[in-house]
Amino acid sequence: MRTPKLATRCVAVMAVPLLLAVAAAAVVPTAPAAAAPTRPAGPMSSFTISGDLSGVAATSARNAWAVGSTGTSRPRTLIVHWNGRAWKRVPSPTPAGSGVLYGVAAVSARNAWAVGCTSCSGSGVSKTLILRWNGRAWKRVPSPSPAGSSLSGVAATSARNAWAVGSTSTGTGTGVLIEQWNGKVWKRVASPSPPGSSLRGVATSAHSAWAVGSATSKTSVKTLIERWNGKAWKRVPSPSPDAGLADFLGGVAVTSGGGAWAVGDITCGCGPGLSLIERWNGKVWRRVPSPTPGGGTLLSGVAAVSARSAWAVGASGSGDGPTKTLILRWNGTTWKKVPSPSPRASARLSGVAATSARSAWAVGSTSTKSHSNFKTLILRWNGTAWK
Repeated sequence: MRTPKLATRCVAVMAVPLLLAVAAAAVVPTAPAAAAPTRPAGPMSSFTISGDLSGVAATSARNAWAVGSTGTSRPRTLIVHWNGRAWKRVPSPTPAGSGVLYGVAAVSARNAWAVGCTSCSGSGVSKTLILRWNGRAWKRVPSPSPAGSSLSGVAATSARNAWAVGSTSTGTGTGVLIEQWNGKVWKRVASPSPPGSSLRGVATSAHSAWAVGSATSKTSVKTLIERWNGKAWKRVPSPSPDAGLADFLGGVAVTSGGGAWAVGDITCGCGPGLSLIERWNGKVWRRVPSPTPGGGTLLSGVAAVSARSAWAVGASGSGDGPTKTLILRWNGTTWKKVPSPSPRASARLSGVAATSARSAWAVGSTSTKSHSNFKTLILRWNGTAWK
C-alpha cells in the first residue's frame, strides 16, 4: 500500500491510481528483519535499530514517544520512549501479524495515542490501527475500519479530545478518513473533501482542529486543508502554487494566538521537489517563502513552539539518488536551513516535536544509496545545535 518516502515520489498527473497511492501519509521503508539495538554510531544517533520512525511527540524534557515499523515483508509496529536519559523500545501489539504506525500524540505521561494500519505492506486488505498508552502498556483500541483504510496522523488535547486522519478505499479510488475520540470510543466523522482526497496530518487546539493532505483529480493534485469548527469539518481554501505540478501537504501545527503552519512539497516527477510552507494568519492561508536546498526538498513534519519559533523537517536531494536530512527553522521573520546530521549514505526526517525553544526531537531513518537496509534515526535540538 505504501512506498518508501526515502525513495522517489513518482507523479504522473493523469495516472490517478498512482497519485492516490503516493498521496498517503508517512511511508513504510523496506527494512530488514528486526535486530537488537546497536550502540550509537556517534552523537548523531541516540537510538539505532533496523526500521523506520515516522512520528514523534513529547510532553516534557523527560517524556517523548516515537513510532514507526520494523521488519520486511511483514512489518511490525515499533514504539520507543524517551525517559529523560535514554530511548528504549516499548512492547507494542501488531494485530493480524503485520502493522505499521505513522503518527503519535501524547497528552501526558499516562495518556498517548499511536495510529497506523494493519496489513498495509502490500499483502491483504489494510485496516485502521489505533493503540493507546495507559501509563503501563500499549493496548489496541477499536476504531472504525473500512476496507482499505489507514490512519496517518493523530492529535490530542485531553483524555476526551483526539482526532485521527488518513484515507480509505472508495472502490474507485481514495477518500478521506477522519475519526474522533470522545473519551469513550472512536467514531467516524464526515468530511467535505471530494473523491480522490487523502489526509496526512492533523493538529488540534481546545476548540478547533486542522487537517492537511492533497486532493487528486484526473488532471491535477492540489493542496487540501480542512478545519473543524466545533460542529463540522469544512474545507478551507489553500494555496496550490502550480496547477501543472503536484502539490502535497504532509504536516500541520497550531500556534498560540490561533495561528497554524502547514508544510509539504511541490513535485513534477520523481524525487524531492520544491519546499511548500503555508501559514494561517487567522483569516486565510498564505504561502510563505522557504528554501529548497540540495536540488529539491520533501517536507514531512512541522512543530511550533510559539508564533516566533517553529521547525519543519524532511529531506533534500534530487532524482532518485541519496537524500540528506533537512531541518528548517522559523525565527519569527523567515525560514532558514539549520545544519543537521545526516549519517550513512542516505537519510531523511519524517516527524518533529518541540517542548520549548531549547528542546526538540526529529525522527526518521537512514539507508544505503539504493534506499535499502533502513535504520532508525533520532536527532535532538539542545538549544544550540541538532545532534
